[in-house]
Amino acid sequence: MKKKKRSSLVMLTLALSLALSACGGGNSNSSSGDQVKISFIHWNSDAEVWNEIISNFETDNPGIEVSMQTFPSEQYQTTAQAKLMDGSVGDVFASFPGAQFESLAKAGIYTDLTGESFVDNYKPDLIKSGEKEGKQYALPYNLIYNIPVYNVGLFEKYGLTPPDDWEGFLALCEKLKSKGIIPLAFPGADIGPGQFMNPMMMNNAPDEEIFAKLEAGDSKLTDEWWVKTLAQFKELNDKGYFQDGALGTNTDGAIALFVQEKAAMLATGSYSMSAILAGNPDLSLNLLAPITVASSEAKYEGIHTTTFMLGVNSKSKHPEEAKKFLAYLSSTEVASKVANETEQDVPVKDIEYTAPALQAISDWSTKNTRFQPRYLIKSIEIQKAVTSSIQEVISGITPEKAAQNAQVIVDQQLNQ
Repeated sequence: MKKKKRSSLVMLTLALSLALSACGGGNSNSSSGDQVKISFIHWNSDAEVWNEIISNFETDNPGIEVSMQTFPSEQYQTTAQAKLMDGSVGDVFASFPGAQFESLAKAGIYTDLTGESFVDNYKPDLIKSGEKEGKQYALPYNLIYNIPVYNVGLFEKYGLTPPDDWEGFLALCEKLKSKGIIPLAFPGADIGPGQFMNPMMMNNAPDEEIFAKLEAGDSKLTDEWWVKTLAQFKELNDKGYFQDGALGTNTDGAIALFVQEKAAMLATGSYSMSAILAGNPDLSLNLLAPITVASSEAKYEGIHTTTFMLGVNSKSKHPEEAKKFLAYLSSTEVASKVANETEQDVPVKDIEYTAPALQAISDWSTKNTRFQPRYLIKSIEIQKAVTSSIQEVISGITPEKAAQNAQVIVDQQLNQ
């Protein structure tokens, strides 16, 4: 009798298990007990908006939990690949274009997203930095302008307008200096050299292949285009157009000078506008680029970058859930929220920009801007050599000597 009862109980349990399995459609995420946890890593500091988006995603997808980690951008550039290699973090991850993208692609860390429906949500001409050999590996989520932010109110107060040649830029700086205002807050201790070099060289070396040629040995940093750029950095420094102690100033320090209206320009880019307005929401902002040649010789008006390139880790244990999260971020509604709350342009179609800062710079999308040259340097060591030469001239080394020092490192890398 007992044996018969046990058999009946086993049969009933089996039947219930099969029924539950059928109800769940075979989906291991159907119950909270089988919840999948995915990791999202990046360097964007606007945690509040990202936390809200993740919370909304988890509400819509109760079987998926998203764990987010952020890192300082400089640290992220040097450590992200090691973190991503085993798939334990970064099911969805951001990357920089250029050297980091190339390195990650070479290591096979990206999942091929070609053909995924959410790729069609992006403006096709603005996601090319995430392509390689005809395949779409990453989706740039930010369109930024790597040119100085300026205080519109201060410019209007002193009757100043963005100049269209080098002499005009120097005159602008001199006028500001004469009024007791720092012309250009320069974060020389971290991102300043790598950001400001782009507009400073864009018309000195209008050939967009210049760094490809440098890495092929067909161009040198001791050539006129780079020595001239270094000489112009030195001129700005020697005339007192940067703040005192520029090489010891980090990004937060430079932003503070600008927020307090002690400086009229900030040598970073449009991505700093959110932090600026958080510190002083009454400021009116716009962008300008120094034109380092005569106006008749200027080919480019500024610099743009498509960055914060989102990808799915090929080592991920949960690739479908990772793609689902990336698809969610790629919707117009979510991308609009990120754009307007972080005040950064997102190259997803049909976004309506309501943030005042984005509306102020909307005309830059019609200007002749060049993709950030520094990101076209594939070697991290050569990138460092280039930016270090800028720091050297600001510290007092001649442009010619700084260029020679940097070229030595380039030659070493090419001969490896």
